[in-house]
Amino acid sequence: MSDLYRYAGNKRARSFLRHYFFTPGFKYSVIMRLCGCMKKRAVMQYTLYPPFKLLLLRYRYKYGIAIPEYTRIGPGFFINRFGNIMVNGDAIIGANCNITHGAMLGQMNRGPKQGSPILGDGVFLAAGCKVIGRIYIGNRAAVGANAVVTKDVPDDAAVGGIPAKILSMNGSEGYINRRVDSDCRTGYQPDGLSNR
Repeated sequence: MSDLYRYAGNKRARSFLRHYFFTPGFKYSVIMRLCGCMKKRAVMQYTLYPPFKLLLLRYRYKYGIAIPEYTRIGPGFFINRFGNIMVNGDAIIGANCNITHGAMLGQMNRGPKQGSPILGDGVFLAAGCKVIGRIYIGNRAAVGANAVVTKDVPDDAAVGGIPAKILSMNGSEGYINRRVDSDCRTGYQPDGLSNR
């Protein structure tokens, strides 16, 4: 329901139905989170999970959103638009994050940045941006359109370009609305960066 609050500003059943039927990003989030919960429960794993997983796969191809159900995602996740959104299942996404069409959180299989991205809370990923490898995007950071992030991004930074560079320290302010209160945090503390 925290995802619904990000879309509608309330948690009413009418808003849930409206966004489920008419907002592809919300519909995908609902089925993705349901699949994640069902997969963890022994009885549901063999009964309800398979048909919901098929539904999730259908939405993956219909809407162009590929976020596995086992991806660690905090509350208040907002998918803005749809199409060509790719997230590696080992990525970690904090609370109150926005992801836009064309964005990619990919895995790197070798080198010093081997692994998948970790996003702090309140991160905004603009259209077409790419974050590949064990890159930490700090709390309240913003990644600009078509940026390619190759280094860690500190808290409150706005980055853009290829490779991405810090453009300002205004971060995602103004891009993340209707934040949900949460005690759920990524819990990741990278060396050399501080989470506030």
